[in-house]
Amino acid sequence: MSMIAAFYSNKSILITGATGFLGKVLMEKLFRTSPHLKVIYILVRPKSGQTLQERVFQILNSKLFEKVKEVCPNVHEKIRPISADLNQRDFAISKEDVQELLSCTNIIFHCAATVRFDAHLREAVQLNVTATQQLLLMASQMPKLEAFIHISTAFSNCNLSHIDEVIYPCPVEPRKIIDSMEWLDDSIIEEITPKLIGDRPNTYTYTKALGEIVVQQESGNLNVAIVRPSIVGATWQEPFPGWVDNLNGPSGLIIATGKGFLRSIKATPTAVADVIPVDTVVNLTIAVGWYTAVHRPKSTLIYHSTSGNLNPCNWYKMGLQVLATIEKIPFESAFRRPNADFTTNNFTTHYWNTVSHRVPAIIYDFYLRLTGRKPRMLKLMNRLLKTISMLEYFINHSWEWSTNNTEMLLSELSPEDQRVFNFDVRQLNWLEYIENYVLGVKKYLLKEDLAGIPKAKQHLRRLRNIHYLFNTALFLIIWRLLIARSQMARNVWFFICPLFKL
Repeated sequence: MSMIAAFYSNKSILITGATGFLGKVLMEKLFRTSPHLKVIYILVRPKSGQTLQERVFQILNSKLFEKVKEVCPNVHEKIRPISADLNQRDFAISKEDVQELLSCTNIIFHCAATVRFDAHLREAVQLNVTATQQLLLMASQMPKLEAFIHISTAFSNCNLSHIDEVIYPCPVEPRKIIDSMEWLDDSIIEEITPKLIGDRPNTYTYTKALGEIVVQQESGNLNVAIVRPSIVGATWQEPFPGWVDNLNGPSGLIIATGKGFLRSIKATPTAVADVIPVDTVVNLTIAVGWYTAVHRPKSTLIYHSTSGNLNPCNWYKMGLQVLATIEKIPFESAFRRPNADFTTNNFTTHYWNTVSHRVPAIIYDFYLRLTGRKPRMLKLMNRLLKTISMLEYFINHSWEWSTNNTEMLLSELSPEDQRVFNFDVRQLNWLEYIENYVLGVKKYLLKEDLAGIPKAKQHLRRLRNIHYLFNTALFLIIWRLLIARSQMARNVWFFICPLFKL
């Protein structure tokens, strides 16, 4: 019998960010391993034209929850959606709902955050810092609360090359940042943002670091722990391999690589691709909740959920496996899907020319106009280039994360708990995982039929030909200009031509 699964039985659990990728998988695992838990409260932002119950039905109706419905048929009765908006003071939760949360909650998993790298600092502070502060204040009023687990990111201190399981100080106190966001104009905030984030690449990593300091400073007597995952990818094992439902992390690159326009990417081949499967993060998070509640550590423990230090895989190896898988099952219909943001074909690791990506897109748009279809490639390519530019920092650097607390926790688990809540990334086979990841993107995210191979190959060949034709034309134009202007180029040309006659 799993001690961790037994611990969560009859518990009332609050999850923020439950409608997000990580939150869904967390909720699924809790229900599947502890079907007798009392209730899971989820904070849901009101959406026009859709009730809270309809939002819950939409979540439960996905393939992710198929196994849960078998072991917990009444799962829909155990999810209690709470109307809330993390952008509002006190989350705009009704007094009745607040009272229920305060009197009943046993465990909090704070997963909600903005993961947009280019988010305005005001928005990032509100969701990643202020909301954390307000949730801690609410948690301090919960008499039955046993543990508060905060999900951060392993990149919160990415300005360092070696990162320990500690909370690092920031030059400016989070409270001062929170206060300033309430009265500063957007233009002033934009002007001071580069100075505030310093050598961090974006507002996301900066505000997640501030959020950790808030947890440390304002947790009071609460039993608190912080989980820091790296790049969260598709499921490794549970509830089945390859499940993914968003374009974050490698998913966007995989879609791009499978579609025929992304010819190359600026990356360091030997840099570690610190991807961590979402179910690995979830298993660690659940185990951390149990350990924090039962053992009550005297200080806030940080747990790194990373792969690079225990089972590294570099971007070159990952790219080759992505290509190998895509060549066997080419993608075909993402262009017809309004929520498919990217399109591509080759994953290499060198500098690329922006023009050589945009011009083929323009040519293809012209072809679409001639055939009576709506042009969209240039728009997609511009979005892709912007996304890739934001990822460049993370695919050109490597970090070392200490995992002492994570390994300590693994040693504390019984053999049964190590099996049920496996977060030992050393067991991960990267080649199998990446293949399942690519298949999962095609099947679960793009919802494409794996049988449509011939049409997909024809589509890829057409895109390759456009790209090769453009590159050849560009080369000939540049070479002709060189011959006209450079005596050395003419000499090289006159030297080469006789060789072809042979």
